[in-house]
Amino acid sequence: MKKLILCFAICASVMLNAQTKVGDATLPNSVTFGESQLMLNGAGVREKMWIDLYAGGLYLMNKSGDANKIIAADETMAIKLHIVSRLISSDKMIDAVNEGFENSTKGNTAPIADKIKTFKGFFMDEISREDVFDITYQPSRGVVVYKNGKEKGVVEGMDFKKALFGIWLSSKPADDDLKKAMLGK
Repeated sequence: MKKLILCFAICASVMLNAQTKVGDATLPNSVTFGESQLMLNGAGVREKMWIDLYAGGLYLMNKSGDANKIIAADETMAIKLHIVSRLISSDKMIDAVNEGFENSTKGNTAPIADKIKTFKGFFMDEISREDVFDITYQPSRGVVVYKNGKEKGVVEGMDFKKALFGIWLSSKPADDDLKKAMLGK
């Protein structure tokens, strides 16, 4: 019986260590998309006026603190957004995406306008507290978006991938503190 209890305690400890607590969310330390296993590079909370909106984690094949290299890399990566606020709605998410692309591209969204429109369509369904979005880049497919584990769609093109990851990692990110946290700083 003591061995069984010890075994259970060890298993529970290993499972707890395979996750990272970020604000009110718990993010896994590794994820798999396509055939690539990614590790959590860093994670933080997106805040607006002292209200936590979502926990965000950046997943890479190899840890990096260089935002420009991450944006430019043609390799599998992901950003996980775990919604922690009831204040996030589909409309607010789409507004944030519009602002993010404007900032990321320095106002030059015209070359990827159709791709942005497709991407925004992935957020049309109601968004609830505890929803999880996985925004992945898979070189063989493009940007693949999942909501609560279900694939919502794909947007092809490295130009779009760079602008998209720039929302969180560019010189004018959605949240400076979240950017630093995602970069492991």
